[in-house]
Parts: sequence; C-alpha cells; structure tokens
Amino acid sequence: MRQIAFRQALREALQEEMRRDDRVFLMGEEVAEYQGAYKVSQGLLEEFGERRVIDTPISELGFASIGVGAAQNGLRPVIEFMTWNFANLALDQILNTASKMLAMSGGQVGCPIVFRGPNGSAGQLGAQHSTAYESLYANIPGLKLISVSNPYDAKGLLKSSIRDENPVIFMESEVMYGDLGDVPEEEYLIPIGKADVKRQGKDVTIVSFNKMMKVALGAADELAKEGVEAEVIDLRTIRPLDWHTLVDSVKKTNRLVIVEEQWPFASVSSEIAYRIQKEAFDYLDAPVRRITSADAPMHYAPNLVAQYLPDIPRTVKLVKEVLYMEK
Repeated sequence: MRQIAFRQALREALQEEMRRDDRVFLMGEEVAEYQGAYKVSQGLLEEFGERRVIDTPISELGFASIGVGAAQNGLRPVIEFMTWNFANLALDQILNTASKMLAMSGGQVGCPIVFRGPNGSAGQLGAQHSTAYESLYANIPGLKLISVSNPYDAKGLLKSSIRDENPVIFMESEVMYGDLGDVPEEEYLIPIGKADVKRQGKDVTIVSFNKMMKVALGAADELAKEGVEAEVIDLRTIRPLDWHTLVDSVKKTNRLVIVEEQWPFASVSSEIAYRIQKEAFDYLDAPVRRITSADAPMHYAPNLVAQYLPDIPRTVKLVKEVLYMEK
C-alpha cells in the first residue's frame, strides 16, 4: 500500500468529494491563491475554480456565517479555520445556528457543513494559539465531533463528514500534516462514531485521540519492554462516542488510562471516566486514571511547554500505578 502525508490524505478526500458532488465547496483564509496555510488545498483552485475554492477575509464569524447559510440552502460547505484557536470568533454561528437549526425548524432545515482545521498546541505558539477544543465542542448537542490521528483515518472520516447530513467539527493538528501513513488508492469511507483498536492487549486499556495517540502508542511500546500488554484505542469520533468498544475493552483489561490534550476540568476524559464507572464498575481493578494538559494557559518557554503537555514517561508511570507496579 502507498504511503502519503496527512495533508495529502485530506486533500484527496476534498478532491474526491468535490468531483463527486458539485455542491461541495471549500472556503477559508488562504485556501485558494496561497493553496492553504498548511498546503492541504494545494491544486484545488486550479481544478475547481474560484467559485468552489474561496479565499476569505480574516473574519471567522463572517465566513462561517456564509457557510452556514449555504448549507441551509442546499450546498455542502467545508469551512477551513487556520486554527481552531481562531474559530472562537465563529462560535456564535456554530453553537447558536448550525447545531440548533434542525431542532429549531422541527426537522425541516438541516445544516450539512464541515468545519475543519488544526487544533491544540504546536510547540512554542503561546497561550492564544495552543488550546485544545474537543471538550468544548463535544458539549454541544447537534454537532458531530471528529479528531483524527493519522492519514488513513483523516481521509476516510473527512469523506464521511462531507456526506453527513449534520454539522461536523473535524479536528486535525499542525504537527501531523507531514506525517506519513498507509492510504489505499481506491475509495473508502470510515463510519462516524466507531473507535479503532490500534493495538490489542490484555493488561490495561489506554484511550486517546488526535496527536496524543503518539503518546499512547509510545507508552504502550515502552510498557511492552517490561511485559505489559496495553490495549490502545483511538476514539477518532468523540461525539457520538463508541462506548461499546471502550466498555468491552475495560471488561477485558480491568484498567483504564486516558491520555488527552485538554484542560482537566469538564474534559473528554471526565465524561469517559463517568461512563466507565457507571457501565463497567464491577470490572475495574483500579481507579480510572488520566493524564491531561496542565490546568493553566500554555506558556511560550520550551521547558514550560514540555511540562504542560502529556508525555510518554508520565503516561508509563500512570499505567504502572494502575497496575500496582509502583506507588
């Protein structure tokens, strides 16, 4: 199977869906003439023209509003945010219009739109460019939320998102756009709402998503050197969340560690911990544990960046604690 970069996988998904359905269009800052801030949209303007690949002013609320209106009137927009940190300005349209329109119209007016772009930290970018937003958007009924970790999932889930009849939040990462991964040349779709067991194991379940999957899988590799078989699950979709896969895994391993790039309060891991203790309490041999970002804004200094984010050594230590290998 060929290997392609994360950005190319996203580009192919956009190309295939735009060729398939002329209602699909891409809009955002620098997506056309500059060919994308991260080169995801490279070549799309040349193929599809300026009516379907549209550069916008620096006004997230403005172009999100245009996209929502277009979706309500029969088109299928893909709105690219240069970063989800900038999408705060568009939250009114996402929260108050896109997510609520189907309910407010009694099912008569839908909003099939995809909002996509990089999420979370990307090194020394400072506090205002380093926030992870999964838990915020996962809290909104009416939205679907996808946060991908590799090129294969990115392509298959973006295609499914564009075809979905609901508004979809699609989160990527600046630090993954150059990552290589196996992606088939033939068309494929990945169903929304299905987690993926990336690694089988029997001793502990490690759950993560987006670029923190590198931490989860790296920790599993280190633990394997000491004979610990960790099962690693990539959520991929956070809303709706695949509870069956999580519960089945915990019933097998009896322990759960969650790794996420979120602030700890009211996070995705908080909800997972609640549901697991509710549905699989009798199977747990240790408390559910998690490792998150620090409960503070991200700072600029490299040493503080390193302290802020989850990493492999701290994840390994946490897993050993739930296995009672160390105190």
